[in-house]
Amino acid sequence: MKHNKQNGFTLLEVMIVIAILGMIAGMVVPNLMGSTDDAKIQSTAIEIRNLESTLDMYKLKAGQYPTTEQGMEALVTMPEMEPVPRNYPEDGFLKKVPVDKWGNEYQLISPGELGKYDLFSMGPDGEAGTDDDIGNWNADEFL
Repeated sequence: MKHNKQNGFTLLEVMIVIAILGMIAGMVVPNLMGSTDDAKIQSTAIEIRNLESTLDMYKLKAGQYPTTEQGMEALVTMPEMEPVPRNYPEDGFLKKVPVDKWGNEYQLISPGELGKYDLFSMGPDGEAGTDDDIGNWNADEFL
């Protein structure tokens, strides 16, 4: 007696597996996409807190925070416009001007409208002054 047994899957079995994988992907992918946006927002809020420490160190050495005109570049190279810092470290405070998770430079308004200075990311939309801005005044809401 010879059994003619074939190894493998039938077309129906393969189609059922593909359908199940499609349903799983349909449930998982939207959740992952939302998590990515949340992670970018949260890590931007953390980076703002770290940059605040760097700005405080700048004030300690320079006597005041960089002005709006000097901007975040003042943390990388010594400003040439007034007020020029008294004790500026040879290597600066940062290696390069930081960018947020959407590739935009952090904005600095000094003196600030909401505090001693306003340090913020323009958020996902890349426009300043919108509801998705993440700044030193609201970063804790995202942590």
